[in-house]
Amino acid sequence: MFNAVAEGNARITNFLTGADCLSTIACMQTLGVRVERDGDTVEVFGRGLRGLQAPQSVLDCGNSGTTIRLLTGLLAGQSFAATLTGDDSLRSRPMLRVIEPLRRLGAHIGGADGGRRAPLTVHGQPLHGGEIELTVASAQVKSALLLAGLLADGPIVLTGKTVSRDHSERMLAAMGIELSVDAGRITLYPPSRPGVPRPLSLRVPGDPSSATFWWVAAAIHPDAEITTTGVCLNPTRTGALDVLRAMGVSVDISNTKHEGQEPVGDITVRSRPLSGTVIEGDLIPRLIDELPVLAVAAAHAHGTTVVRDAGELRAKESDRIATVAAELGKMGAAVTPTEDGFVIAGGGELHGADVQSYGDHRLAMSLAVAALTAEGTTTIADAASADVSYPSFWAHLDAVSGVGD
Repeated sequence: MFNAVAEGNARITNFLTGADCLSTIACMQTLGVRVERDGDTVEVFGRGLRGLQAPQSVLDCGNSGTTIRLLTGLLAGQSFAATLTGDDSLRSRPMLRVIEPLRRLGAHIGGADGGRRAPLTVHGQPLHGGEIELTVASAQVKSALLLAGLLADGPIVLTGKTVSRDHSERMLAAMGIELSVDAGRITLYPPSRPGVPRPLSLRVPGDPSSATFWWVAAAIHPDAEITTTGVCLNPTRTGALDVLRAMGVSVDISNTKHEGQEPVGDITVRSRPLSGTVIEGDLIPRLIDELPVLAVAAAHAHGTTVVRDAGELRAKESDRIATVAAELGKMGAAVTPTEDGFVIAGGGELHGADVQSYGDHRLAMSLAVAALTAEGTTTIADAASADVSYPSFWAHLDAVSGVGD
Protein backbone atom coordinates (compact mmCIF):
# COMPACT_ATOMS: atom_id res chain seq x y z
CA MET A 1 0.00 0.00 0.00
CA PHE A 2 2.78 2.45 0.88
CA ASN A 3 4.80 1.62 -2.24
CA ALA A 4 1.70 1.97 -4.41
CA VAL A 5 1.83 5.74 -3.86
CA ALA A 6 5.63 5.99 -4.07
CA GLU A 7 7.49 7.68 -6.92
CA GLY A 8 9.05 4.54 -8.36
CA ASN A 9 9.08 0.77 -8.12
CA ALA A 10 9.88 -1.47 -5.16
CA ARG A 11 10.63 -5.13 -4.57
CA ILE A 12 9.30 -6.82 -1.42
CA THR A 13 10.59 -10.25 -0.38
CA ASN A 14 9.43 -12.70 2.30
CA PHE A 15 5.90 -11.51 1.51
CA LEU A 16 3.20 -13.26 3.52
CA THR A 17 0.70 -14.94 1.18
CA GLY A 18 -2.07 -14.88 3.78
CA ALA A 19 -5.58 -13.86 2.78
CA ASP A 20 -5.27 -10.41 4.39
CA CYS A 21 -2.20 -9.50 2.34
CA LEU A 22 -3.76 -10.85 -0.86
CA SER A 23 -6.83 -8.70 -0.19
CA THR A 24 -4.56 -5.65 -0.02
CA ILE A 25 -2.94 -6.53 -3.36
CA ALA A 26 -6.34 -6.99 -4.99
CA CYS A 27 -7.54 -3.60 -3.72
CA MET A 28 -4.43 -1.80 -4.98
CA GLN A 29 -4.77 -3.46 -8.38
CA THR A 30 -8.40 -2.28 -8.53
CA LEU A 31 -7.04 1.23 -7.90
CA GLY A 32 -4.84 0.94 -10.99
CA VAL A 33 -1.58 -0.12 -9.33
CA ARG A 34 0.53 -2.70 -11.13
CA VAL A 35 1.50 -5.41 -8.65
CA GLU A 36 3.29 -8.59 -9.73
CA ARG A 37 3.74 -11.54 -7.36
CA ASP A 38 6.04 -14.53 -7.75
CA GLY A 39 5.73 -16.73 -4.66
CA ASP A 40 6.83 -14.62 -1.71
CA THR A 41 8.32 -11.85 -3.87
CA VAL A 42 6.19 -8.87 -4.88
CA GLU A 43 7.02 -6.04 -7.29
CA VAL A 44 5.02 -2.84 -6.81
CA PHE A 45 5.04 -0.20 -9.54
CA GLY A 46 4.31 3.01 -7.68
CA ARG A 47 1.99 5.64 -9.15
CA GLY A 48 2.73 8.54 -6.80
CA LEU A 49 0.46 10.10 -4.21
CA ARG A 50 -2.09 11.29 -6.75
CA GLY A 51 -1.71 8.53 -9.31
CA LEU A 52 -4.36 6.14 -8.03
CA GLN A 53 -7.34 5.60 -10.34
CA ALA A 54 -11.04 5.62 -9.50
CA PRO A 55 -12.05 1.98 -8.99
CA GLN A 56 -14.56 0.43 -11.37
CA SER A 57 -15.85 -1.90 -8.66
CA VAL A 58 -16.18 -2.14 -4.89
CA LEU A 59 -12.91 -2.65 -3.02
CA ASP A 60 -13.18 -5.99 -1.20
CA CYS A 61 -10.95 -6.01 1.89
CA GLY A 62 -11.90 -9.57 2.84
CA ASN A 63 -11.27 -10.14 6.55
CA SER A 64 -8.57 -7.49 6.88
CA GLY A 65 -9.18 -4.66 9.33
CA THR A 66 -5.76 -3.26 8.48
CA THR A 67 -6.61 -3.07 4.78
CA ILE A 68 -9.97 -1.30 5.17
CA ARG A 69 -8.85 1.16 7.82
CA LEU A 70 -5.53 2.16 6.24
CA LEU A 71 -7.06 2.33 2.78
CA THR A 72 -9.82 4.61 4.09
CA GLY A 73 -7.12 7.04 5.22
CA LEU A 74 -5.19 6.79 1.96
CA LEU A 75 -8.30 7.41 -0.15
CA ALA A 76 -9.69 10.28 1.94
CA GLY A 77 -7.63 12.90 0.11
CA GLN A 78 -7.89 11.48 -3.40
CA SER A 79 -9.96 13.05 -6.20
CA PHE A 80 -12.53 10.25 -6.58
CA ALA A 81 -15.02 8.19 -4.62
CA ALA A 82 -14.58 4.55 -3.62
CA THR A 83 -16.59 2.00 -1.66
CA LEU A 84 -14.86 -0.49 0.65
CA THR A 85 -16.39 -3.62 2.10
CA GLY A 86 -15.37 -7.04 3.43
CA ASP A 87 -16.67 -10.32 4.77
CA ASP A 88 -19.32 -10.69 7.46
CA SER A 89 -16.73 -10.44 10.22
CA LEU A 90 -15.16 -7.27 8.86
CA ARG A 91 -18.55 -5.64 8.30
CA SER A 92 -19.30 -6.12 12.00
CA ARG A 93 -16.15 -4.38 13.23
CA PRO A 94 -16.14 -0.76 14.49
CA MET A 95 -15.13 1.89 11.95
CA LEU A 96 -16.03 5.19 13.66
CA ARG A 97 -12.68 5.08 15.47
CA VAL A 98 -11.10 5.77 12.06
CA ILE A 99 -13.83 7.78 10.38
CA GLU A 100 -14.33 10.38 13.12
CA PRO A 101 -10.70 11.59 13.30
CA LEU A 102 -10.45 11.55 9.50
CA ARG A 103 -13.54 13.75 9.32
CA ARG A 104 -11.73 16.26 11.52
CA LEU A 105 -9.18 16.57 8.72
CA GLY A 106 -12.00 17.33 6.27
CA ALA A 107 -12.68 13.80 5.01
CA HIS A 108 -16.13 12.93 3.65
CA ILE A 109 -16.85 9.32 4.57
CA GLY A 110 -20.14 7.49 4.97
CA GLY A 111 -20.98 3.97 5.96
CA ALA A 112 -23.55 1.54 7.26
CA ASP A 113 -25.21 2.33 10.58
CA GLY A 114 -24.14 5.98 10.45
CA GLY A 115 -20.55 5.09 9.57
CA ARG A 116 -20.15 2.65 12.42
CA ARG A 117 -19.73 -0.32 10.09
CA ALA A 118 -18.65 -1.19 6.56
CA PRO A 119 -19.43 -0.89 3.71
CA LEU A 120 -17.76 2.52 3.74
CA THR A 121 -17.89 5.06 0.93
CA VAL A 122 -15.00 7.51 0.81
CA HIS A 123 -15.68 10.66 -1.20
CA GLY A 124 -12.15 11.90 -1.80
CA GLN A 125 -11.62 15.63 -1.35
CA PRO A 126 -8.92 18.09 -0.20
CA LEU A 127 -7.82 17.60 3.40
CA HIS A 128 -6.40 20.10 5.86
CA GLY A 129 -3.79 19.66 8.54
CA GLY A 130 -4.51 19.81 12.21
CA GLU A 131 -4.06 18.20 15.60
CA ILE A 132 -5.87 14.99 16.44
CA GLU A 133 -5.96 13.40 19.88
CA LEU A 134 -6.00 9.61 19.63
CA THR A 135 -8.39 8.07 22.15
CA VAL A 136 -7.55 4.46 21.24
CA ALA A 137 -4.03 2.98 21.20
CA SER A 138 -4.47 1.55 17.70
CA ALA A 139 -1.78 1.28 15.03
CA GLN A 140 -4.53 0.98 12.41
CA VAL A 141 -6.12 4.30 13.39
CA LYS A 142 -2.75 6.01 13.69
CA SER A 143 -1.59 4.70 10.30
CA ALA A 144 -4.83 5.72 8.58
CA LEU A 145 -4.34 9.29 9.80
CA LEU A 146 -0.68 9.36 8.75
CA LEU A 147 -1.60 8.16 5.25
CA ALA A 148 -4.32 10.80 5.02
CA GLY A 149 -1.79 13.38 6.18
CA LEU A 150 0.34 12.74 3.11
CA LEU A 151 -2.35 14.52 1.07
CA ALA A 152 -3.23 17.28 3.57
CA ASP A 153 -2.49 20.97 2.98
CA GLY A 154 -0.43 21.23 6.15
CA PRO A 155 1.15 19.15 8.90
CA ILE A 156 -0.90 16.82 11.05
CA VAL A 157 -0.10 16.30 14.71
CA LEU A 158 -1.20 13.19 16.60
CA THR A 159 -1.34 13.31 20.38
CA GLY A 160 -2.90 11.15 23.10
CA LYS A 161 -2.57 7.40 22.82
CA THR A 162 0.19 7.34 20.19
CA VAL A 163 2.15 4.40 21.61
CA SER A 164 1.32 1.37 19.46
CA ARG A 165 3.01 -0.51 16.64
CA ASP A 166 5.23 1.94 14.79
CA HIS A 167 5.95 0.16 11.50
CA SER A 168 4.18 2.93 9.55
CA GLU A 169 6.31 5.66 11.12
CA ARG A 170 9.49 3.74 10.32
CA MET A 171 8.50 3.09 6.71
CA LEU A 172 7.34 6.63 6.03
CA ALA A 173 10.59 8.06 7.39
CA ALA A 174 12.56 5.64 5.19
CA MET A 175 10.52 6.79 2.20
CA GLY A 176 11.61 10.39 2.72
CA ILE A 177 8.58 11.72 4.58
CA GLU A 178 9.42 14.38 7.16
CA LEU A 179 8.09 12.98 10.41
CA SER A 180 8.97 13.56 14.05
CA VAL A 181 8.12 11.28 16.96
CA ASP A 182 8.37 12.71 20.46
CA ALA A 183 6.86 11.53 23.74
CA GLY A 184 3.13 11.34 23.09
CA ARG A 185 3.33 13.43 19.91
CA ILE A 186 3.77 12.54 16.23
CA THR A 187 4.04 15.24 13.56
CA LEU A 188 3.90 14.48 9.83
CA TYR A 189 4.63 17.08 7.15
CA PRO A 190 3.12 16.43 3.70
CA PRO A 191 5.83 15.93 1.05
CA SER A 192 6.72 19.13 -0.78
CA ARG A 193 9.53 17.99 -3.07
CA PRO A 194 9.54 15.72 -6.13
CA GLY A 195 10.44 12.05 -5.82
CA VAL A 196 8.76 11.63 -2.42
CA PRO A 197 7.56 9.22 -1.15
CA ARG A 198 10.55 7.24 -2.35
CA PRO A 199 9.99 3.53 -3.08
CA LEU A 200 11.11 1.20 -0.30
CA SER A 201 12.42 -2.23 -1.23
CA LEU A 202 12.77 -4.55 1.74
CA ARG A 203 12.60 -8.04 3.15
CA VAL A 204 9.63 -8.38 5.49
CA PRO A 205 10.81 -9.62 8.91
CA GLY A 206 9.19 -12.61 10.58
CA ASP A 207 5.95 -11.76 12.38
CA PRO A 208 6.13 -11.84 16.21
CA SER A 209 2.37 -12.44 16.41
CA SER A 210 2.78 -15.66 14.42
CA ALA A 211 5.96 -16.67 16.23
CA THR A 212 4.21 -16.40 19.61
CA PHE A 213 2.20 -19.55 18.87
CA TRP A 214 5.45 -21.55 18.80
CA TRP A 215 6.91 -19.75 21.82
CA VAL A 216 3.85 -20.72 23.83
CA ALA A 217 3.89 -24.26 22.40
CA ALA A 218 7.42 -24.66 23.75
CA ALA A 219 6.60 -22.99 27.06
CA ILE A 220 3.67 -25.30 27.94
CA HIS A 221 5.43 -28.52 26.94
CA PRO A 222 7.19 -30.39 29.76
CA ASP A 223 10.46 -30.60 27.80
CA ALA A 224 10.70 -28.55 24.63
CA GLU A 225 12.91 -26.06 22.82
CA ILE A 226 11.83 -24.11 19.74
CA THR A 227 13.80 -21.51 17.76
CA THR A 228 12.07 -19.02 15.46
CA THR A 229 14.44 -17.31 13.03
CA GLY A 230 14.51 -13.80 11.58
CA VAL A 231 11.67 -12.48 13.76
CA CYS A 232 11.00 -8.75 14.11
CA LEU A 233 12.29 -7.39 17.43
CA ASN A 234 10.67 -3.97 17.16
CA PRO A 235 10.06 -2.97 20.81
CA THR A 236 6.40 -2.22 20.05
CA ARG A 237 5.95 -5.90 19.11
CA THR A 238 7.84 -7.85 21.78
CA GLY A 239 5.37 -7.68 24.65
CA ALA A 240 4.69 -11.42 24.44
CA LEU A 241 8.35 -12.15 25.15
CA ASP A 242 8.23 -9.87 28.20
CA VAL A 243 5.20 -11.75 29.50
CA LEU A 244 6.73 -15.18 28.91
CA ARG A 245 9.88 -14.10 30.74
CA ALA A 246 7.74 -12.85 33.63
CA MET A 247 6.06 -16.28 33.73
CA GLY A 248 9.47 -17.95 34.06
CA VAL A 249 10.13 -19.05 30.47
CA SER A 250 13.72 -19.25 29.23
CA VAL A 251 14.10 -16.84 26.28
CA ASP A 252 17.36 -16.36 24.36
CA ILE A 253 17.85 -13.92 21.48
CA SER A 254 20.70 -14.33 18.99
CA ASN A 255 21.85 -13.34 15.48
CA THR A 256 20.44 -9.84 15.81
CA LYS A 257 20.62 -7.46 12.84
CA HIS A 258 18.49 -4.96 10.93
CA GLU A 259 16.33 -5.70 7.90
CA GLY A 260 14.96 -2.55 6.32
CA GLN A 261 14.01 -0.32 9.22
CA GLU A 262 13.37 -3.15 11.69
CA PRO A 263 15.57 -5.04 14.18
CA VAL A 264 15.34 -8.82 13.76
CA GLY A 265 16.81 -11.87 15.44
CA ASP A 266 16.41 -15.54 16.30
CA ILE A 267 14.40 -16.34 19.44
CA THR A 268 14.87 -19.62 21.31
CA VAL A 269 12.27 -20.57 23.92
CA ARG A 270 12.80 -23.47 26.35
CA SER A 271 10.10 -24.88 28.58
CA ARG A 272 10.18 -24.23 32.30
CA PRO A 273 7.51 -24.28 35.02
CA LEU A 274 5.20 -21.32 34.48
CA SER A 275 3.88 -18.85 37.05
CA GLY A 276 0.88 -16.56 36.80
CA THR A 277 1.42 -12.88 36.09
CA VAL A 278 -0.40 -9.59 35.49
CA ILE A 279 -0.72 -8.22 31.94
CA GLU A 280 -1.92 -4.61 31.86
CA GLY A 281 -1.23 -0.98 31.00
CA ASP A 282 1.45 -0.12 28.46
CA LEU A 283 2.05 -3.81 27.76
CA ILE A 284 -1.35 -4.25 26.11
CA PRO A 285 -0.73 -2.41 22.79
CA ARG A 286 2.53 -4.40 22.43
CA LEU A 287 0.75 -7.79 22.52
CA ILE A 288 -2.95 -7.26 21.85
CA ASP A 289 -3.06 -9.89 19.08
CA GLU A 290 -1.07 -12.39 21.13
CA LEU A 291 -3.38 -12.40 24.15
CA PRO A 292 -5.47 -15.42 23.01
CA VAL A 293 -2.45 -17.70 22.88
CA LEU A 294 -0.92 -16.15 26.01
CA ALA A 295 -4.15 -17.20 27.71
CA VAL A 296 -3.17 -20.78 26.82
CA ALA A 297 0.16 -20.28 28.59
CA ALA A 298 -1.69 -18.82 31.59
CA ALA A 299 -3.94 -21.90 31.78
CA HIS A 300 -0.79 -24.00 32.28
CA ALA A 301 0.80 -21.69 34.86
CA HIS A 302 0.83 -22.12 38.62
CA GLY A 303 -1.25 -19.37 40.16
CA THR A 304 -3.50 -16.73 38.64
CA THR A 305 -2.96 -14.57 35.57
CA VAL A 306 -4.89 -11.31 35.25
CA VAL A 307 -5.35 -9.43 31.97
CA ARG A 308 -6.58 -5.82 32.28
CA ASP A 309 -6.94 -2.78 29.99
CA ALA A 310 -7.59 -5.02 26.99
CA GLY A 311 -11.13 -3.99 26.07
CA GLU A 312 -9.86 -3.67 22.50
CA LEU A 313 -10.11 -7.48 22.33
CA ARG A 314 -13.88 -7.11 22.01
CA ALA A 315 -13.45 -5.29 18.66
CA LYS A 316 -11.39 -7.96 16.89
CA GLU A 317 -12.47 -10.67 14.41
CA SER A 318 -14.45 -12.10 17.31
CA ASP A 319 -15.09 -10.77 20.80
CA ARG A 320 -11.85 -12.36 21.97
CA ILE A 321 -12.65 -11.86 25.64
CA ALA A 322 -15.84 -13.86 25.31
CA THR A 323 -14.60 -16.43 22.80
CA VAL A 324 -11.29 -17.18 24.54
CA ALA A 325 -13.14 -17.71 27.83
CA ALA A 326 -15.82 -19.89 26.24
CA GLU A 327 -13.62 -22.10 24.07
CA LEU A 328 -10.72 -22.61 26.48
CA GLY A 329 -13.38 -23.26 29.11
CA LYS A 330 -14.66 -26.17 27.04
CA MET A 331 -11.15 -27.62 27.30
CA GLY A 332 -11.11 -27.31 31.09
CA ALA A 333 -9.37 -23.96 31.55
CA ALA A 334 -10.69 -21.73 34.33
CA VAL A 335 -11.12 -18.43 32.47
CA THR A 336 -13.34 -15.73 33.92
CA PRO A 337 -14.13 -12.90 31.47
CA THR A 338 -14.15 -9.30 32.70
CA GLU A 339 -15.14 -6.09 30.99
CA ASP A 340 -11.60 -5.41 29.75
CA GLY A 341 -9.83 -8.77 29.95
CA PHE A 342 -9.99 -12.00 31.89
CA VAL A 343 -8.74 -13.81 34.98
CA ILE A 344 -7.22 -17.26 34.48
CA ALA A 345 -6.70 -19.69 37.34
CA GLY A 346 -3.90 -21.86 36.02
CA GLY A 347 -2.56 -25.26 36.87
CA GLY A 348 -5.46 -27.42 35.75
CA GLU A 349 -5.33 -30.20 33.16
CA LEU A 350 -6.75 -29.47 29.73
CA HIS A 351 -8.78 -32.05 27.86
CA GLY A 352 -9.84 -32.42 24.25
CA ALA A 353 -13.16 -30.90 23.15
CA ASP A 354 -15.18 -29.74 20.17
CA VAL A 355 -14.42 -26.03 19.95
CA GLN A 356 -15.28 -23.12 17.66
CA SER A 357 -12.98 -20.60 16.02
CA TYR A 358 -15.84 -18.21 15.13
CA GLY A 359 -13.92 -17.56 11.91
CA ASP A 360 -11.18 -15.89 13.99
CA HIS A 361 -7.74 -16.92 12.76
CA ARG A 362 -5.89 -16.19 16.01
CA LEU A 363 -8.44 -18.05 18.09
CA ALA A 364 -8.22 -21.09 15.79
CA MET A 365 -4.43 -21.23 16.13
CA SER A 366 -4.53 -20.61 19.89
CA LEU A 367 -6.91 -23.53 20.35
CA ALA A 368 -4.60 -25.71 18.26
CA VAL A 369 -1.68 -24.86 20.57
CA ALA A 370 -3.85 -25.66 23.59
CA ALA A 371 -4.73 -29.01 22.01
CA LEU A 372 -1.05 -30.01 21.89
CA THR A 373 -0.99 -30.74 25.63
CA ALA A 374 -4.68 -31.59 26.12
CA GLU A 375 -5.71 -35.13 26.97
CA GLY A 376 -7.76 -36.55 24.11
CA THR A 377 -8.87 -35.25 20.74
CA THR A 378 -9.72 -31.64 19.98
CA THR A 379 -11.77 -30.68 16.92
CA ILE A 380 -11.69 -27.02 15.85
CA ALA A 381 -14.58 -25.80 13.69
CA ASP A 382 -13.58 -23.50 10.81
CA ALA A 383 -9.90 -24.11 11.43
CA ALA A 384 -9.14 -22.91 7.88
CA SER A 385 -9.57 -19.34 9.16
CA ALA A 386 -5.87 -19.55 10.06
CA ASP A 387 -5.16 -18.88 6.37
CA VAL A 388 -6.05 -15.22 6.97
CA SER A 389 -2.68 -14.52 8.58
CA TYR A 390 -0.70 -17.78 8.58
CA PRO A 391 -1.48 -20.13 5.67
CA SER A 392 1.36 -22.51 6.55
CA PHE A 393 0.36 -22.82 10.22
CA TRP A 394 -1.00 -26.36 10.00
CA ALA A 395 2.04 -27.62 8.10
CA HIS A 396 4.32 -26.03 10.70
CA LEU A 397 2.24 -27.54 13.50
CA ASP A 398 2.68 -30.95 11.93
CA ALA A 399 6.44 -30.41 11.59
CA VAL A 400 6.77 -29.29 15.21
CA SER A 401 4.48 -31.84 16.83
CA GLY A 402 3.89 -34.67 14.40
CA VAL A 403 0.19 -34.36 15.24
CA GLY A 404 -1.02 -33.15 11.84
CA ASP A 405 -4.24 -31.22 11.30
